[in-house]
Amino acid sequence: MSVWPELRSAADRLADRLPRPLDRMRSIKLKLAIVMVGSGAVAFGFFATRIGWLPPRTTVTATLIALALSQILAHGMTRPLREMTTAAKRMAQGDYSRRVRATSRDEVGQLAEAFNQMAADLAAADQQRREFIANVSHELRTPITALGAVLENLVDGVAQPDPATLRTALAQTERLSLLVSELLALSSIEAGAVRLDIETVTLAPLLKDVVAEAEAVAAALDRDVEFSIAAPPDLTVPADRARLHQVLINLCDNAIRHGPVGGTVHLAAFSGRDHITIEVHDDGPGIPLAERSRIFERFTRGGTTTGGGTGLGLAIARWIVDLHGGTIAVADPGSRIRVTLPASAPRLPDS
Repeated sequence: MSVWPELRSAADRLADRLPRPLDRMRSIKLKLAIVMVGSGAVAFGFFATRIGWLPPRTTVTATLIALALSQILAHGMTRPLREMTTAAKRMAQGDYSRRVRATSRDEVGQLAEAFNQMAADLAAADQQRREFIANVSHELRTPITALGAVLENLVDGVAQPDPATLRTALAQTERLSLLVSELLALSSIEAGAVRLDIETVTLAPLLKDVVAEAEAVAAALDRDVEFSIAAPPDLTVPADRARLHQVLINLCDNAIRHGPVGGTVHLAAFSGRDHITIEVHDDGPGIPLAERSRIFERFTRGGTTTGGGTGLGLAIARWIVDLHGGTIAVADPGSRIRVTLPASAPRLPDS
C-alpha cells in the first residue's frame, strides 16, 4: 500500500501551520520580487556576514539557502491557488462545502474571497433547487393522487359518474392546470422572458374587475367573503394592466383562502408624493412577524402550509412588482399586503 497519500496529507497539514509573512502585502508583483531578490540577498548576506567574503564553493550553499527560503515565502502565495483547484474539482462533483483560507491582501487573497463567496452562493442555489424540486413534486402529487382515486373509483364501479364526482375530478384537474400555469409564469419571469406593456391604468375600474373575478374564486372555494373598494375615481398608475391585474387577483386569492369565513377583503388605492400604493387586506389575524420575510418565497402559503393554494401566487406577485420597479411587503397588523408602484413609468430593460 502506497504511503504517498499519507505523506502528502501530512505535508499539507504542515503547510497550513507555516507562517505567511507576506500576507499583509497588497501586490503579488511585490511579493514575487521579494521572493526572488530577497531570498538570494538573505543567503548571500548570511555568508558575507559570517566570513566576510564568498568563496566559490559557498555559492552553491547560498543558492540552496535562497531556494529554501523562497519556498517558505512562496508557499503562502500559492497555497490558496492549490486550495481553489481542489475545491473547484469538488464543486464539479456537487460538493460546495470547501472553502479557501483567505488571509492575504493581494490579488490572490481577493480571488480567494471571491471564490468563497461564489461557493456559498452556489451552495445556497443548489439547496434552493433541491427544495424547489421537492416542493413541486409534492404539489403535483396531491392533485394527481386525488384525481387518480376518483377515476379509479369510477372505473371499478365504486362511484358513479354523477355531477358531484365529476366536479371533484374537474377541481383536481383545474388545480393541476393552475399549478403548471403558475410554474410556467414564474419560470418566464425569472428568466427575464416577460416584457411589460406599460400604459396609464385607471385603478378604480381595474379594482372592480379584480373583485368580480375574486368573487367567482370565492364562490368556487365555497368561501363566504365580501369585498370592499376604496379608490379615487381618477387615480392612475403607469403599469402593465394585465400583469397588475394578475398581482391583485393573487393577493385577493390569498386573502380569500386565509381570511375568516364571513369576513371582508378590502382593496384600497391612494397616491403619495412620487408613488401609488395599493393595499389588499382581510379581517384575519395576519402573518406572524417572524414569518413575514418568507411570505413571498415560492411554495410559502400565507405563513402556513395549508389552505389549498399552489404557494406560487405571492412569489409571482413579487416578481411582477419588481419588474415595475415597485415594492411589495406585509404591513401591520400582518393581514395587509401593500404594493407600492412608482408614479412615473418604470425604465424597462432593453429587449
